Amino acid sequence: MATFTTSDGTDIFYKDWGSGQPIVFSHGWPLSGDAWDAQMLFFSQNSFRVIAHDRRGHGRSAQPFDGNSMDRYADDLAELIEHLDLTDMVMIGHSTGGGEVSRYIGRHGTSRVAKVVLVGAVPPLMLKTAANPEGTPIDAFNGIRQGTATDRSNFYLGLTTPFYGFNRDGVEQNDGLRHGFWLMGMQGGIKGQYECIHEFSEVDYTEDLKAIDRPTLIIHGDDDQIVPIDASARKAAAIVAGAELKIYEGGSHGLAQTEPKRFNADVLAFIRG
Repeated sequence: MATFTTSDGTDIFYKDWGSGQPIVFSHGWPLSGDAWDAQMLFFSQNSFRVIAHDRRGHGRSAQPFDGNSMDRYADDLAELIEHLDLTDMVMIGHSTGGGEVSRYIGRHGTSRVAKVVLVGAVPPLMLKTAANPEGTPIDAFNGIRQGTATDRSNFYLGLTTPFYGFNRDGVEQNDGLRHGFWLMGMQGGIKGQYECIHEFSEVDYTEDLKAIDRPTLIIHGDDDQIVPIDASARKAAAIVAGAELKIYEGGSHGLAQTEPKRFNADVLAFIRG
């Protein structure tokens, strides 16, 4: 575990384990790199080098007042990749992290990238607009802002229910996941997490997706209550040239945590394929 300092003086926490082809993981909101624990362990045990950072304002990274934008998140990631001199890397992004991976490629290209995996990812655009009627109304995101601003501890705990699909019949409850989500969320800073809501909900990633020219796997649950599949994965798969869309029937938003064995196996097969 280590930190590095970005060009604007922000300390970014990251984990860098193992050796082999690098896999870089970008986490969702309001979490940290620890959301990838099951993947970090599995892939490091299967001869990969695994790297997961905490986005600025999240987890153990610094909590700057400014710079909480997707452009800056992508630039932070680029600086980390250059700091570690990673090449031939697999980029994996969940939810907001999928936006981060896409924006990284949109701003910095694919010269260091071998393959891309997007899971429960927000691109191309979450917000409902006249041109994007499948999106989520702005009132929903304003509710997330309100919950984060006034009582984020209770709000984050409640958010775990739709996040992991615990409100669905037949879904086994997992208090450990709920508590882990809450802990990661509360590690981060309210200012960065609040401003990140705009970045995952109202930023359009269409042009970034068009810039992806590497083999791409898109994984999404068809019962994702956080990032509905019709406004995200189905559209992204049509935009990214040659992308493979793998749908988890009845799957929730937190697939890498609720179905780690299946997810890890699917990603491993894609990387080695």
